[in-house]
Amino acid sequence: MAELKTKKTTVSVEDFINTIADEQKRKDCFTILKMMEKATKEKAKMWGPSIIGLCDVHLKYESGRELDWFKIGFSPRKANLTLYISGAVNGQPELIKKLGKYKTSKGCLYINKLSDVNLDVLKQIIEKGLKEKPFHK
Repeated sequence: MAELKTKKTTVSVEDFINTIADEQKRKDCFTILKMMEKATKEKAKMWGPSIIGLCDVHLKYESGRELDWFKIGFSPRKANLTLYISGAVNGQPELIKKLGKYKTSKGCLYINKLSDVNLDVLKQIIEKGLKEKPFHK
């Protein structure tokens, strides 16, 4: 079985965010970081070169495969901010509808910039997502 390439690192989350060239994206990342750290009451860690994760979990699949991952997190991608929030996409349809401008995939929420969304709704989505099972199945 292939080894997971994305692992927790010792790189500073703040140092990573400060390398983001786009000033608005950098500010948005610090806002998301604060929201997630407040909701989890934990400090974020870097996972691989570009993912910020919180709430470490050990996952075990029915197949027997096991891995260490995080419960919620985000990544400042070139095209958008990618948020990894358990259950946000399928588990919270009423809140998601109130969020604003976003896109989704199976386990991710994509936001171009925080000014496109309702921050109070995003906060609720993060808090409810923490109560869900991790997004990896």
